[in-house]
Amino acid sequence: MRSGTEEELTREELAWELVEIFDELGADQINEMLAKNVPLETLEFFASYVEEAWSSPAMDASTRKRLPNLMLLGYLLRVLEERLLPEPGRFDA
Repeated sequence: MRSGTEEELTREELAWELVEIFDELGADQINEMLAKNVPLETLEFFASYVEEAWSSPAMDASTRKRLPNLMLLGYLLRVLEERLLPEPGRFDA
């Protein structure tokens, strides 16, 4: 984590900060954070999307099981970017 500097975080630094925070949280804290920041419909969409779009027998079951979590992390990173980064559209293509 950064130590009191006023420098702006890059997208990569912000992602690593998020990973470090998640690494320190317990399951109850993660669930509370998700409840406060992610609509239930979004969580349900991730689960159903993976089930429908990625149900190929070629994909390993354990990989398919992790996809909703990866989508969720991407969603949370985007929410965090929108809340913390001052320039709208900064990372848009």
